[in-house]
Amino acid sequence: MPFALSGRTGSGQDIGFSATFGRGCAPLSGERDPMSALGTPFTLPCGAVIKNRFAKAAMTEKLADADQLPNARHKKIYDTWAKGGVGLQITGNVQVDKDHLEDPGNVVIDGPQDEARMAAFKDWAAASQAHGAVTIMQISHAGRQTPANVNPSPLAPSAVALGLPGGTFGQPREMTAADVEDVIDRFVHASRVAAETGFAGVQIHSAHGYLLSAFLNPLANQRTDQYGGVLENRARPLLTIVERIKADAPDGFVVSVKLNSSDFQKGGLSTEDSLTICEWLAERGVDLLEISGGNYEQPAMMDLSGLEKRYEEGKRQSTKSREAYFLTFAEAVRERSKLPLMVTGGFRTKTGMEDALASGATDLIGIARPLCVHPDMPNAFLSGERDQVPSYEKQLSIGPGIFGPQSSLTLVRTLNGFSAVAFFYENINRLADGLAPKTEMNIFFAFIRTQSAAAKKAKALKAA
Repeated sequence: MPFALSGRTGSGQDIGFSATFGRGCAPLSGERDPMSALGTPFTLPCGAVIKNRFAKAAMTEKLADADQLPNARHKKIYDTWAKGGVGLQITGNVQVDKDHLEDPGNVVIDGPQDEARMAAFKDWAAASQAHGAVTIMQISHAGRQTPANVNPSPLAPSAVALGLPGGTFGQPREMTAADVEDVIDRFVHASRVAAETGFAGVQIHSAHGYLLSAFLNPLANQRTDQYGGVLENRARPLLTIVERIKADAPDGFVVSVKLNSSDFQKGGLSTEDSLTICEWLAERGVDLLEISGGNYEQPAMMDLSGLEKRYEEGKRQSTKSREAYFLTFAEAVRERSKLPLMVTGGFRTKTGMEDALASGATDLIGIARPLCVHPDMPNAFLSGERDQVPSYEKQLSIGPGIFGPQSSLTLVRTLNGFSAVAFFYENINRLADGLAPKTEMNIFFAFIRTQSAAAKKAKALKAA
């Protein structure tokens, strides 16, 4: 997802348009903490063994060129994360339709893959699974969250445009039943390519407002056919994809789903509906469920505020102070199914992670943004060299006061959000180039660079 910034430290000290944070992890001793549950292996129902409880959650890398293939930079950064100690790696979203990208730098599997393309995916799988990591490919379709510079009229469940300013996203067009069937075929095909090129499995992306998530959201899905209306119909595309991939997959192949606990919008996917979907996924033999929440209009997965007030169903004050955003929902899932769970969002301390495992609310600890700045965080936590990392996103801002994330001006709040994320994109680029992460940068300029790079890649795609 596109986002980014901060100009005030946690102590409240104004620091203008740049941010200074703590330095990287200290050199590792190589010793492991024998008492930490974080270091214990976990076996998925399909038989895949994750060496520890650290999972690198999917983040869009934006590293592909106009050929839309994984390249040397993908291999470098995934080898770095594997070397840093993660047990499970989930790739950034690999799109199943070249005309529906989350970003012009996405990797794509669209149609038959020739020998050269298959070789590129094999190299990526091998590099990412070095050092004992297990890697699954996240497969996705951006739907109405496709930027207008990629596709000004993307496919969507219904012709409901995103409620965001700036003209970044176009007017979607409602899918026909044949379009839906085609998308289902595309997910199954992408999964087959993942298996054939050495990935240990796939994660079906049905969160964050992308196409499958939008089908689940009554605000975005206003259809009256077999793919709209009641929950069973809205979930039909996702459930059909799961069933067909499970039927097609080789033995031991991981089939995972990423699902919103809620859209955090009044009238969107409700918590109760999401819990019902979890039961349906368990019945279909899903190996791992990753819990998240929100979408571009209400980016709860980034712990950012949308343009409208976040809608939360009966959230108790005691849950608001918990380190991870979606643990309470995970506990509710536990009461209704035995699905292996991965919770992503908010984990920053070793104690918080260990408490979450001890409570039984989750089996794997999903980590994303911290790995952009501390790629060796798992090893550092397990060796005792570090027991927490900063929440950089809470300290990022393009400026003080009215220029900050809590500005009364809608445009400024939006710019702060997109700019804070650019901080992490900048560090993804640095890691992909073999450089050390930066903890000091002008995040407004980082946002400009990110936007400029996306525009150049979009232009290159159209010329290809």
